[in-house]
Amino acid sequence: MRKILLMSCVAASALMANGAFANEELITLQKNAKNWALPTGDYSNHRFSELNQITSKNVKDLVPAWTFSTGVLRGHEGNPLVIGDVMYFSTPFPNIVYALDLNNDGKILWKYEPKQDPSVIPVMCCDTVTRGVAYADGKIILGQADTTLVALDAKTGSVVWSVKNGDPAKGETNTSAPQVVKGNVLIGISGGEFGVRGSVTAYDLKTGKKAWRGYSMGPDSDTLIDPEKTTALGKPVGPNSGTNTWEGDQWKIGGGTTWGWISYDPELNLVYYGSGNPSTWNPTQRPGDNRWSMSIWARDADSGKVKWIYQMTPHDEWDYDGINEMVLTEQKIGGKERKILTHFDRNGFGYTLDRVTGELLVAEKYDPAVNWATKVDMDKSSKSYGRPLVVPEFSTAHGGEDVNTKGICPAALGSKDEQPSSYSPLTELHYVPTNHVCMDYEPFRVSYTAGQPYVGATLSMYPPKGESNMGNFIAWDAKVGKIVWSNKEQFSVWSGALATAGNVVFYGTLEGYLKAVDAKTGEELYKFKTPSGIIGNVMTYEHKGKQYVAILSGVGGWAGIGLAAGLTDPNAGLGAVGGYAALSNYTSLGGTLTVFALHGK
Repeated sequence: MRKILLMSCVAASALMANGAFANEELITLQKNAKNWALPTGDYSNHRFSELNQITSKNVKDLVPAWTFSTGVLRGHEGNPLVIGDVMYFSTPFPNIVYALDLNNDGKILWKYEPKQDPSVIPVMCCDTVTRGVAYADGKIILGQADTTLVALDAKTGSVVWSVKNGDPAKGETNTSAPQVVKGNVLIGISGGEFGVRGSVTAYDLKTGKKAWRGYSMGPDSDTLIDPEKTTALGKPVGPNSGTNTWEGDQWKIGGGTTWGWISYDPELNLVYYGSGNPSTWNPTQRPGDNRWSMSIWARDADSGKVKWIYQMTPHDEWDYDGINEMVLTEQKIGGKERKILTHFDRNGFGYTLDRVTGELLVAEKYDPAVNWATKVDMDKSSKSYGRPLVVPEFSTAHGGEDVNTKGICPAALGSKDEQPSSYSPLTELHYVPTNHVCMDYEPFRVSYTAGQPYVGATLSMYPPKGESNMGNFIAWDAKVGKIVWSNKEQFSVWSGALATAGNVVFYGTLEGYLKAVDAKTGEELYKFKTPSGIIGNVMTYEHKGKQYVAILSGVGGWAGIGLAAGLTDPNAGLGAVGGYAALSNYTSLGGTLTVFALHGK
């Protein structure tokens, strides 16, 4: 008996040492649909809720239950967390964190307002957004704009630890939400438009001590790539794959930043995320494939070592960042049940891969307007296997520097930006907020200076020729790569989606509407105009037996940067200001949390 007890104690100590308890806590919390415990809803990035009190039959009866003003007037991306009776969320710069009492219509339990140098604001490329906080082990984790990662006591808001993840003087900032995996907090870095070299870093949840860091490019010791064991499309990547497709030392300012979402498969112990555009936007200045920008990564959660990697857009010429969410599902493809990963890339292709091996299964356009490439080569015997087949007419490198390449679809903000999709295991469909926008793109030579913009291109944006809508909200079958239904929207859909067991899918619009549609047909069932444009992500929770839906409104982000920053030059905001000029006719700045419930429930 003593031996059994001793072994149990040793096992328990081992679990505590590797942080498994924190991981088990989050897995338990996310299984209870009353909570919204992770920034992504769950580790799989489904953004699906089993709550079904609100249905396609009664959603028309939704009404605002209570509201809360955030006190900040820039773009509100991200979404609240709900843990038991408390809601937590963060604002754009200065990144205020609120803890609200759900027993008292959002009474403030505590408020944390970091003191940050406002000089970080002009270093943030596309508005002063943040995409939310994380929770684990009685702590709320915040990634500040100035790259400070802070752990706060969830009960009091007091600082437990803080660590600096980067240097704004070099262009390094933070916009992404942390993700807690096992005993570590994972966080990326922003600043691709300033020549920042991307990375994902893991910090110990209890102490804030750095556990590992994996860069997007550089020698194998930096990327944590094993030249023999790490594979790309089934083959070993070989030595120094993160430097040998760069000219000289360009990889040191190579971009590939990591400001998107992180997902995790506990069974495989792998984390998945995407890396962004190479620096500069002028492709002539950086010949080669520029690995490993524009890639999907599968890393070991404990060590950061890379199991497999896939580059979607080699030698990017259009700023098609690959940072969008990785959605993990189990579905049958070709008669075989697989653990798959689905990714809706900025480049306009929806990818389905085997997430165990990295095998490419599907790559199809999820917006018919996409024209920069004809297709992704799916022939395994071809030299261009897995690569997009670029149309010379829409290649910005083909024209060369100081030549304006016109009519490229999608625009640099992609067929979808970071605004996350949702997935329903009931319909086996993904619900995707999209941009329906094209561009003219003129690259020019630019020199690198640390902390200064390193863009090298002028853009203008507009809807596809002959069309007026700049967005669609679609349902997508990832098993075959086809649109099931599509709803037009006047502006890009810059809000994250939410699917529920009530056969309802929610999303927000840049004009400020919260909308609900039928999950099977796409029929619009409900809409409500919130105080400002919505670029936040819809979430739901249950409290005292009642289901609520919550959304942050506050126009901004890349699409709304003209309003958010008061810009009027059509080419400002990296080309977005002119494309979205009409948005000012429909909404204005604000920062509001709106919580909905069924009338009379």
